[in-house]
Amino acid sequence: MKKQHIVFVKAAIWLFALLPLARLIWLGVNDNLGANPIEFIEHSTGTWALVFLLITLGMTPIRLLTGQVWQIQLRRVLGLFMFFYACLHIITYVWLDFVFMWDELLIDVAKHPRILVGFAAFLLAIPLAATSNSYMIKRLKTNWKKLHQAVYLIAILAVVHFWMLVKKDLTEPIYYAVVLIVLLGIRVYFKYKPLSKSKVIKAM
Repeated sequence: MKKQHIVFVKAAIWLFALLPLARLIWLGVNDNLGANPIEFIEHSTGTWALVFLLITLGMTPIRLLTGQVWQIQLRRVLGLFMFFYACLHIITYVWLDFVFMWDELLIDVAKHPRILVGFAAFLLAIPLAATSNSYMIKRLKTNWKKLHQAVYLIAILAVVHFWMLVKKDLTEPIYYAVVLIVLLGIRVYFKYKPLSKSKVIKAM
């Protein structure tokens, strides 16, 4: 894909990625966030963080299945939007839910393992977001790729966090879990699949 087309796609991603935030603002202004506005915002921002995380993880499987590589250039912006919504998710919890009452917040984290799992995913995402720039890629060299492999653990923790939050209907977290399993499964398959006869002969 040509460079100008990549720019257009990235612009479209920005527009799409900001729509959930615009929706929350619109609903808030019109007092239409439901009976529990804080919970609504937490659920929305957390869900979109997970969505962008899975979309980011989908870039490499697309390359493995189709041979296309242009979409790899979108991982950075998609990953940063994941972190953006994760930050909004955490801020909503710390600020709107607990009003920075750290003692009560720590009690809540200790009392509910699901919160601890979510915080662990967020903390692991911080260094990835901080190093998602050309300068850090050049500076860290091969260590950059090793560091960013933490995204797999982050995704697992994020899905587990969502699963633990849901009390009755597990349909939605199951969907996300299945998507994650498929994405990771594709990577594992292509990593360990046997070489074809032609490739074996060529390697010899």
